[in-house]
Amino acid sequence: MKRSNRFKLKLRELNMVLQGLVSTKHPMLAHIIPTRRCNLSCGYCNEYDDFSPPIPTDTMLRRIDLLAGLRTAVVTLSGGEPLLHPEVEAIIRRIRYHGMIAGIITNGYLLTPQKIRALNDAGLEHLQISIDNIQPDDVSMKSLKVLDKKLEFLAEHAEFSVNINSVIGGGIRNPEDALTVTKRAVGFGFASSVGIIHDHTGGLKPLTERERRVYQEIKGYETNRGYSSINWFQENLARGQVNDWKCRAGARYLYICEDGLVHYCSQQRGHPGISLENYTVDDIEREYFTKKDCAPSCTIGCVQRVSIVDDWHDPQQTCYAAEH
Repeated sequence: MKRSNRFKLKLRELNMVLQGLVSTKHPMLAHIIPTRRCNLSCGYCNEYDDFSPPIPTDTMLRRIDLLAGLRTAVVTLSGGEPLLHPEVEAIIRRIRYHGMIAGIITNGYLLTPQKIRALNDAGLEHLQISIDNIQPDDVSMKSLKVLDKKLEFLAEHAEFSVNINSVIGGGIRNPEDALTVTKRAVGFGFASSVGIIHDHTGGLKPLTERERRVYQEIKGYETNRGYSSINWFQENLARGQVNDWKCRAGARYLYICEDGLVHYCSQQRGHPGISLENYTVDDIEREYFTKKDCAPSCTIGCVQRVSIVDDWHDPQQTCYAAEH
C-alpha cells in the first residue's frame, strides 16, 4: 500500500473512533453479505453455501444507502465469498460515495492483477485474507501454497491496506503453519494479525498448550498497529478464560445477511432479525443497552474492537440469552 494512502486511512480510522466517542447512536462497523455462496468449504465455517445467487446490485446499493443513513463509519463486504459478486466494484464505489471506509474480507482465490486494479479504481481501502495452513487439508483450502502467488499480486498492485490473518484453533491441524504464514506476510510488507477462531458451532474451543506456544510467538510478529490491532481480549481466550466486556452488537456493530436483516453477528443470526429497511436509531439505542449472554466466550474480534470504545461507560441490562 502506498504510504500516503496508509496515512489517510489511519486518519480516517482515528476520526471514526473520535466520532464514536462523541455519539453512541450510530454504527461504527457493518458487515454486509453480497452473496452467501463460497467457492470453498472450510470445516469450521458456518457462513456459506454453494448455490446462492448474488444479491441484486440495486438491492445492495440500497442497503449501502441505508447504512449511510444510520451514519455507519465502516462497511466491510463479507460472505460467503464477496468477490463472487459480479458487480462488487459498484458496491465499493457506493460505500466510498457516502464517505464510509470500504473493506472486504476474502479468501483470496479470485484475486488477479486485473481484479486488484479494479478494486483500486473502485476505492477499496482495506482487504483481509485469512490463511489457515501451508498445505490444503480437509479442514481448510485457504493455504499458503495456493495463495502465495496472490500475495505477490497484492504486493505489486494493491493501493489499499492488506492484512493477512493467520488463525489458531477451530480444528486447524498444524498450529505452526500460522507462524509461517505470519512471517510470509511480514516479508511482503503487509499488516499481520492472528485470530483465535470458533469451531463449527460458533463456540470457543480453548487452545491447547501447543497452540498457545505458537500463538505467543506469533504475537511478537504482529505488525498491525492500527485500530484493528486492539485485541487484548484474545489473551484470555487463548487461556480458555472468558472476558468481561459490554457487547454492543446490534448498535455499534451490525451484521446484515443476504436477506437484508440486521443480526448481532454471524454466530447469532436471528437476533434481533429486523430488516435494515426498518432499522432505526431507536433499535440502535435498545441494542446498545442490551447485555448479550454470549459475550464472555465470544471469539468475534471485530465486534469486540468496536465495543471497546464504549466499554468504560453505560451499563447494560440482561435481555438476551444466546442460543448455541
